[in-house]
Amino acid sequence: MSRKKVIIMGAAGRDFHNFNVFFRNNENYEVVAFTAEQIPGIGDRIYPPELSGELYPDGIKIYPEEQLPELIEKFQVEQCILAYSDLSYDTVGHKIAWVNSLGADIRLMGTNTTMIKSNKPVIAVCAVRTGCGKSQTSRRVNKILVDMGLKPVNIRHPMPYDPDLTTQIAQRYEKLEDMDKYNCTIEEREEYEPMINMGVILYAGVDYGKILEQAEQEADVITWDGGNNDFPFYKPDLLIVIADPHRPGHEIEYYPGETNLRMADVVVINKVETADYEDVEYVRENILWANPDAMVIDAASPVVIEDLSIIKGKRVIVVEDGPTVTHGDMPYGAGYIAARKAGAIIVDPRPFAVGSIKETFEKYSHLEDVLPAMGYGKKQIEELEKTINAADVDAVVIGTPIDLGKLIKINKPATRIRYDLQEIGRPNLEDVLMDFVKKHNLK
Repeated sequence: MSRKKVIIMGAAGRDFHNFNVFFRNNENYEVVAFTAEQIPGIGDRIYPPELSGELYPDGIKIYPEEQLPELIEKFQVEQCILAYSDLSYDTVGHKIAWVNSLGADIRLMGTNTTMIKSNKPVIAVCAVRTGCGKSQTSRRVNKILVDMGLKPVNIRHPMPYDPDLTTQIAQRYEKLEDMDKYNCTIEEREEYEPMINMGVILYAGVDYGKILEQAEQEADVITWDGGNNDFPFYKPDLLIVIADPHRPGHEIEYYPGETNLRMADVVVINKVETADYEDVEYVRENILWANPDAMVIDAASPVVIEDLSIIKGKRVIVVEDGPTVTHGDMPYGAGYIAARKAGAIIVDPRPFAVGSIKETFEKYSHLEDVLPAMGYGKKQIEELEKTINAADVDAVVIGTPIDLGKLIKINKPATRIRYDLQEIGRPNLEDVLMDFVKKHNLK
């Protein structure tokens, strides 16, 4: 019987995982190509033989998604797998129509075919959109566990953006220097640095079966740190999902964020201190509609300005977390909120953009007042530096989770914005995790 020809449409994360756990050794299918979207510079690579297995001795080519029509025709593809996240249902519908019009079936794979079961308890932190506050929630969860005397090992949703995927099969991070060892992008550093600074071991990479085997050797509990609004790669024993009242309604309008919402044991409505009351309540109503059994926790993400004097009343450029304001569709982030709070004059960064940063503004036309911290490779980091340094402003507001000044040389005064999760009232995450620890007899 001939193998069904498949293309996996992805963004260097969920696509690779679905291949590894379902297609790699499956003789009923032949994956003829991956396609890449969302993240710049991840097309035109090879998924190498070291990862693709015996059925693919030459590896599998990765193409830009825009080449899908010619690929379907060339390889006589019967099925496409849509395997990336943070897509509006409108966008998902257009992808379905596009693939169907080219003659192929399209498939969205679910939890039973893609989740791996761990032999250690798993706490997963996910979200309904990029930029809801998943990272600070994950930090909060891991800190509570550490304070309880437990050893959590954090496993992060993949971000394998280096051209050589063989160096990223299973990465272990214990020291900040490990990020240099693995040529981490700005996006990776934003997620890894705060966790490493807390003393929590972190894993990431491409092969999440191998990663789990290694992490289980040193963990009391596994904490899954989701990416975008994807659902977990591991079967969670506790699923905590973050919702954002600054984007009310998105919790039931984006794929696969609603999947997370419907599966959640706990839903955290974050940023309530800066959102309109009506929007918070609208999110609460949607949670009740989609998942009436979920526990709901209200939380704030108060911003702290490191040095108010640098930006108060000054003309500033605001640098925000990249994914939050690009494919997360947020027009602003914590840096913008802090700058407004400080009475700074926010300057449009677009006239100063160069190279790929200028292209980013063209692609994400909703951005006007903030500069996304794009850094998918050395060249783009250099272009980010040139953009910041060319800005005709008095100071820079750094709203990224990492100290950007350690990666680039900024030629004007700058101050960082910090933000952490603070639950409001009870129930809170300490209550939830105490019950979890007792249920799983963790000591």
